Amino acid sequence: MASDTAPIRPEEQFDTERVAAYLRESLPETVEDAPIAFEQFPGGKANLTYLARGGATELVLRRPPLGPVAPGSHDMRREYAVLSVLHRVFAPAPRALALCEDESVMGKAFFVMERRRGRVIRESWPDDLPGDDAFRRRVAEGVVDTLAALHGVDYRALGLDGLGRPDGFLERQVAGWVDRWHRAADREIPAMEEAAQRFAASVPAPQAAVLLHNDFKLDNLMIAGDGSVAAVLDWDMATLGDPLVDLGTALAYWAEPGDAIHDLPGVAGVTLSRQMSREELVERYAASAGFDVSGIDYYHGFARFRIAVIVQQIYIRFLRGQTSDARFAALAPLVPMLAEEARALAPG
Repeated sequence: MASDTAPIRPEEQFDTERVAAYLRESLPETVEDAPIAFEQFPGGKANLTYLARGGATELVLRRPPLGPVAPGSHDMRREYAVLSVLHRVFAPAPRALALCEDESVMGKAFFVMERRRGRVIRESWPDDLPGDDAFRRRVAEGVVDTLAALHGVDYRALGLDGLGRPDGFLERQVAGWVDRWHRAADREIPAMEEAAQRFAASVPAPQAAVLLHNDFKLDNLMIAGDGSVAAVLDWDMATLGDPLVDLGTALAYWAEPGDAIHDLPGVAGVTLSRQMSREELVERYAASAGFDVSGIDYYHGFARFRIAVIVQQIYIRFLRGQTSDARFAALAPLVPMLAEEARALAPG
């Protein structure tokens, strides 16, 4: 299997000796008495993820991106709280091992988790995974079934009752993402403003409160060689709320021809819509999870609004010189296109 790590980007370096000392002190039974080398997982677009290798031991470190971050986002403490317990009942959740809240160690709070093996499918299909329709269909089924299984987790039994406030969750989400848009915007986009008003005016009543990943999509999953989901990654926005929020996110990234993000490298990446349509995805999820999905357009549209904000946040980091990643330079024209799609799905 080809390496999924790379040398650390110059602007995302850290004090490796200090972090290595922290690992030895915090995880003495896990970290071997050997030199620790660090590399970076380069595929992500926001949080920074690193590999620490000491002898035969490999650990993954996660921290927020450089520069200022939106309130409530890139929350490593939240991600650690979920992953330190969720692995007990939800096999795709990697086990979190330690949380470092001393920002002097790595520049921001970070946490350490076990390494899982598999492939994260991003801009292109990995060469070491079968690419035939039958295999891709198996992956698609696994993605949907994993989401349904997550929403069946008894979060109270794990002590995660305090992770979020389900009452009023979606109203706060709408308000929060509108605020993030205004913080990151570098121009006026009328469709974003109109969509925001329409989503805020017609928030549906939730039918249940479940543990939400809150950014559930293919490139936040790790796929094993047999097509199963080996891991669900990136839990920093996990919370408690309406299950259709996660389903809407999955739909928005399940790009079909004609969508703004379809075939645009660095945004949607690979899609499995040829092997499973969005309509079939919704039907499969409903059959497994048991929720009413008749109002899914609202959630799908709001997810596209969120993607527009996320793309803008990534682009503005590049514009402000907070990252040198050249992939981000071409994102600006995508935001108005996503805004139009969000407005088309918004109520009214």
